[in-house]
Amino acid sequence: MSGFIAPGATLGVMGGGQLGRMFVHAAQQMGYTAAVLDADAGSPAGGVAQHHIQAAYLDDQGLAQLAQHSAAITTEFENVPAPALRTLAAHRRVAPGADPVAICQDRAAEKACFARSGVPCAPHVLIDSADGLATVDAALLPGILKTARMGYDGKGQARVSTRDELRTAWQALGGVTCVLEQRLPLAREISVVVARGADGQAVHLPVQQNLHREGILAVTRVPAPDVAAELQHAAVQAALRLAEALDYVGVLCVEFFVLQDGSLVANEMAPRPHNSGHHSIDSCDVSQFDLQVRTLTGAPLVAPRQHSPCVMLNLLGDLWFRHGKQPVEPDWAAVLALPGAHLHLYGKAEARPGRKMGHLTVTAPSADAARIIALQAAQVLGIEAF
Repeated sequence: MSGFIAPGATLGVMGGGQLGRMFVHAAQQMGYTAAVLDADAGSPAGGVAQHHIQAAYLDDQGLAQLAQHSAAITTEFENVPAPALRTLAAHRRVAPGADPVAICQDRAAEKACFARSGVPCAPHVLIDSADGLATVDAALLPGILKTARMGYDGKGQARVSTRDELRTAWQALGGVTCVLEQRLPLAREISVVVARGADGQAVHLPVQQNLHREGILAVTRVPAPDVAAELQHAAVQAALRLAEALDYVGVLCVEFFVLQDGSLVANEMAPRPHNSGHHSIDSCDVSQFDLQVRTLTGAPLVAPRQHSPCVMLNLLGDLWFRHGKQPVEPDWAAVLALPGAHLHLYGKAEARPGRKMGHLTVTAPSADAARIIALQAAQVLGIEAF
């Protein structure tokens, strides 16, 4: 991977979700055109790109079309098959590459990467058979059972306290290979978004403090109000070590748990921009999607500067069903009347409970002011206070 791909070229993206949509917007703002491969005719990214290739991720003809259109190709979805990225990489620049994406897709491989990089994570064990259930160390219970693959936003996991619950949960998850993690005493959750170029240069967004509900991100606050500077520095350094260990090119998010004793453990990685980094579009001079374009094209990386404290609220489809079974559009006018409110809707035709429909970032001169206004927005929308 060498050389700068100048504006005017077409950048490809595997996946048509909201992350792809925001990548396309960032690329177009810099003067690039975009091609999206996604089987959904109504995909959020496909609707704004100059080229929408309606094909499955492993469709040979679709991959050939994407390579033909694109000077370089990225991914917006962590579960894009690694073999598809390898196929594309034989013809075009691809970032991130298939190998680090494959590691991030497998919880067991991911935890092995944490260990190699000297980044602590929760005590855990791999369970790949019914016999393995009987030999689980009792110290890992209570725990959280997670499928090794294809789990995100709280899907593919179950909280278990006893061996009987563990067996029942493993069977309910389909008897697939899983990782059992010891349940730790959490104080809070944070994330770090880093961007690393092919030359090894790396930059990062400010540390983000996150609140999850039902396994889905609900609120992000930046600067992280309850995390000491030393711990923030440690999280950034751990994320940078992981990116280096993976020889990663692109945008990588690492989620961490802060334990009640003040220690830090890694939770998981996402080989793409992250929901918790969406605030950067409005709160920083360089967003995570700008960084994704830069790492893909070989443009210089500059460290993002946060110019406004902010709070980001996730807008789930549940907000459309506050008043009954028929969807009702939230009161966007009342939200937009609030100072510093930046509304981002993802162009999804149908609201469904749990579906990410958009996000709202509130920026203000101070963190306290941003929180006050964000709480007003939450009250308007019917989002639980934080």
